[in-house]
Amino acid sequence: MVLFQHNNLKSTEWAAIRRELTKALRKVDEKIAAEGRTSSELATYIKLQTVQNSIFDVALRIVEYFRPSQAALASGKPPSAVDPVTQTSAELPLFSGSRDDPALTHDLSRAAHIAVKSMKGKHELANLLTGPVAVLSIPAVSPEHMKAALSILTPKEAGFPAPTRKGHPDYYDPTVQLGLQKLNLLAARVDGKVFDIAETKWIGSIEGGMDGLRSQLIMALQSMGSSLTSTLEGAGKSLYFTMESRRSVLEDEQKGEGEGEKSESS
Repeated sequence: MVLFQHNNLKSTEWAAIRRELTKALRKVDEKIAAEGRTSSELATYIKLQTVQNSIFDVALRIVEYFRPSQAALASGKPPSAVDPVTQTSAELPLFSGSRDDPALTHDLSRAAHIAVKSMKGKHELANLLTGPVAVLSIPAVSPEHMKAALSILTPKEAGFPAPTRKGHPDYYDPTVQLGLQKLNLLAARVDGKVFDIAETKWIGSIEGGMDGLRSQLIMALQSMGSSLTSTLEGAGKSLYFTMESRRSVLEDEQKGEGEGEKSESS
């Protein structure tokens, strides 16, 4: 999830930006497929949307801090299995029809409201939800898709090259460029952690996407293992040479004592 601040973009500008964004993301999917990698296509599911900060903040808190199963247990006896022969194999709780009914544990229930009320302002993205905000949602961690998106939306801030005019003439349409001038990169949230602009740029710069990151990790672990083996072998060799050196010294001393005793006896 990448957060942007926008400044009074027109509907035509949003439409033009989304059009160019979709083109760039589809090219990433095509590239991944051409390389024979098994990653799923994400372009269709990546969305750039404006949000209402107060509602989005509540939604974030519900996702992070509300657990319906725990709320159901706290409200009383959970549904239990009954006679499996009958059509209904579980006892359904009776609802009073009131929004305050403790048996209700959906996201818009009173139970959800109570569970997240005390966490207001404590979510790590709360400080960023000021002014008009747009969110680019990516369903799976994909550095390649993030790089393509940032190359379209905020190439200067992210440090990624924008599409060339020759290869992507529609990107330099005045409507697109006017809209992009009103977008500013704020931060990103990846795997539950907030990244600033520099860290977001680092994620997009990972070569080969997640597969490339995994290969880098494997290489790092292999090099770490070889260096550890070399260190352990070096310690063993050093101990061996020390003991051998000490043994030769002791042997020389014993030989010297033996020769001295022979000369005295003669």
